[in-house]
Amino acid sequence: MLLSESEPRLYRLSRLLCGGLTHFLCVAFTGTVAIIAKPGSSLFSWHPFLMTLAFSFLMTEAILLFSPHSSPALRCKHQVKSRLHWILQCSCVSCALLGFGTIFYNKQANGKPHFSTWHALLGVVTVCVVVLQAVAALPLIYHKLVKGWSLARLKRYHAAAGLVTYLLGSVSLLLGICSAWFSASVTGNAWYLMVLCPAVSAFTIMSQVTNAYMTKKRLQS
Repeated sequence: MLLSESEPRLYRLSRLLCGGLTHFLCVAFTGTVAIIAKPGSSLFSWHPFLMTLAFSFLMTEAILLFSPHSSPALRCKHQVKSRLHWILQCSCVSCALLGFGTIFYNKQANGKPHFSTWHALLGVVTVCVVVLQAVAALPLIYHKLVKGWSLARLKRYHAAAGLVTYLLGSVSLLLGICSAWFSASVTGNAWYLMVLCPAVSAFTIMSQVTNAYMTKKRLQS
């Protein structure tokens, strides 16, 4: 709380507005993709919907829970936020695995080549990384699994790895927007507006994570 009070008022207001905008954009982006894809209309339709739900909505909201300015659970205790973060991230991993499974099976069934585009290659890397990140987070819940590591150090590594994972997911979404399927469905200025959604969200999350740990370092020095 001392940190928030020491920040300039305009700075806090800008962060609040940026966080609120990110909440809106991740919901709007996920909803728009759901309308375009019409999940259930075909096997492929589940892939863009589940991947967008995972990386645009669930992962974004999971990280924003710890925002000191725009958390939807701002008044909740840290333990409650951690539990909600865990639930959202587990849901994210589940959706990502299901989304990967549907596109893999769809290509297999239609005799199409796997991992033939940058979107596909980065996508499979992102799914692997998000699973590893989830497994690596277990010591934060069960600290006895690791010895000789402080909880503070584990949290720093988790935050850094989580930021990398989120940025990978954002770039994967941007490459998906550039795909032939999406470009055929969304054209003109609407396409550029869709590009802004993961781009703005990535900037907000990157700013939140880096500022949180830079500030802690300043306070400790």
